[in-house]
Amino acid sequence: MAPLVLVVGMPGCGKGEFVSVAPAFGYRILSLGDIVRSEARRRGKDVKASGAVAVALREELGEAALALCALPHLQEGEKTLIDGIRSHAEVAAFKKVHDAVVVGIHASPATRYARLSARGREDDPRTWEAFAERDVRELGFGIGNAIALADTIIVNEGGVEDLHRAAETVLEGIDHGVYKH
Repeated sequence: MAPLVLVVGMPGCGKGEFVSVAPAFGYRILSLGDIVRSEARRRGKDVKASGAVAVALREELGEAALALCALPHLQEGEKTLIDGIRSHAEVAAFKKVHDAVVVGIHASPATRYARLSARGREDDPRTWEAFAERDVRELGFGIGNAIALADTIIVNEGGVEDLHRAAETVLEGIDHGVYKH
């Protein structure tokens, strides 16, 4: 069975940089954030309303809503990386149908805020208060539990090159069955 990798971490921790390494290892990327942004547009909402749309999806479909939206996009025999896991319920939904490896990425709030401030994506917080509010929302989804129960954790307080090396090491380990249960 082809590997399924679930990447979890708080906004600005470096998930995108980790994910950018995966195609070189043959992984197709599926972003839960893209699913939410697409749903926001489908509902006629601005992308800045993605957080509210994520909350609405969870109210409508339960805690594993984004995983349930993503499952139809998985293809048998294809190495896939799911970017943006937000809860243990999502992890459990994926693990019901696939032997998945959970990779947690951690960075301090100060580091993450600096990265998000520099990134400039439309839905990124513009103030520390907005950043802190977003963190509380994310933690309310249960992201802390998903990070705590990850099969491996990368601490990302260094530069991009350090994270890329760590990503390569983890992905090589996954491909060689190091994280099998």
